[in-house]
Amino acid sequence: MNTPKDTAIRFLKDNSMHVDQIDPDEVLENFLAEMDLGLAGEKSSLAMIPTFISIDKPVPAFKPVVAIDAGGTNLRVATVMFDVDGNPTISHLTKHKMPGSERELNKNEFFEKFVEFLLPFANKADAVGFCFSYPAEISPDRDGKLLAWTKEIKVPEVVGEFIGKSIFDRLEQKGYRRKFSFLNDTVAALLAGKSVDFAQKYGAYIGFILGTGTNTAYIEYNRNITKCHDLDPEGSQAINTESGNFSNCPRGPVDIEFDESTENRGQYMFEKMISGAYLGGLCLLALKKAAEKDLFSQGGTQWIESRAELSTVEMDGILREPTRGIAWGARAGSAEDKELIQHLCSAICERAALFAALNVSAAVLKSLGGESPCHPVCVNIDGSVYYKIKGFSHMVEGYLEKILGPKHVFYELIRVDDSPLIGAAVAGLMC
Repeated sequence: MNTPKDTAIRFLKDNSMHVDQIDPDEVLENFLAEMDLGLAGEKSSLAMIPTFISIDKPVPAFKPVVAIDAGGTNLRVATVMFDVDGNPTISHLTKHKMPGSERELNKNEFFEKFVEFLLPFANKADAVGFCFSYPAEISPDRDGKLLAWTKEIKVPEVVGEFIGKSIFDRLEQKGYRRKFSFLNDTVAALLAGKSVDFAQKYGAYIGFILGTGTNTAYIEYNRNITKCHDLDPEGSQAINTESGNFSNCPRGPVDIEFDESTENRGQYMFEKMISGAYLGGLCLLALKKAAEKDLFSQGGTQWIESRAELSTVEMDGILREPTRGIAWGARAGSAEDKELIQHLCSAICERAALFAALNVSAAVLKSLGGESPCHPVCVNIDGSVYYKIKGFSHMVEGYLEKILGPKHVFYELIRVDDSPLIGAAVAGLMC
């Protein structure tokens, strides 16, 4: 007799969604190939954005720096200083609403808000690290030109503007001139790993974020960034891969239909299979397709069809305890229905964990450039999906060992609290 687990496996395999149907070597090879194409400026799903941030310099101890974390609807400003062991001290922390998150602003109003936030810090440090988690093109002088707003920020006049220069020109008019370094949250995660190098020597650094969205940053040799001219071929810099847009990975019909239901269909397909903004919705569509195949009782089918949405938080509740994870209702279905739902959601999460491990593995291998350093690669991981979904981090770690272990690659997974602020501080100190 088939068990709910057997039924889940059969359905997933019929829809090309089971983890056993993925060839890790092929996906890894595809990922690395897309990275090379992006570095060469050729057609690729990976933008491979240069940041012009090098990690060659040591992080100075006992030198204060102003750090800005503009990461969503909230914005934080603080001074940060590291001791001789790399331990950060965050002080004078202020929190604000991100300008444009509550109402539409014009360009001048937006930049004047930043001046207002920064003026109290004008005499606290000579440099500023600016973590700006919105799509931006980084210039060689480490400024960022806004490409588009996300997260419902409403300041249309700022699109196409250089954010840092616009803010610091206004500060300079008030008598304050400061060096600054502009970066996104994934590069900040990478640099936050650099901050712990005081105690542990690493051969390379990676920042990996898997929360609402996903992205990866790593260190690349300048000689391999052939789309950029006038780079020192002996140098290196952090690359923002925009890995959530990776497209050359196996998808099944449910994945394709789910992508078609999103506003940005055809884009960020990898992100839609692994990140918190999408995992719950993807699982719900899989459940609805399973219900169409009469895999549930009448009560279970009615409950699934009644659901307009399923958040990733609710999905995690199903994984932890299916009878308490969400409000099942009086006639949600049988115990077998609930077990089948749990198995389907768990398997989709396991596939996401394998994809995440392949993403990290590609960054690790690319950062090494074929060399075998004496010191491990530091992988700083941030994000709610990785740390909060039941069993997810353990699955990723298991797949990493299977992928990188046979290649005799050494790496260390770390977690740095307040990575956006800490990484912004490191960028400011190294500019």
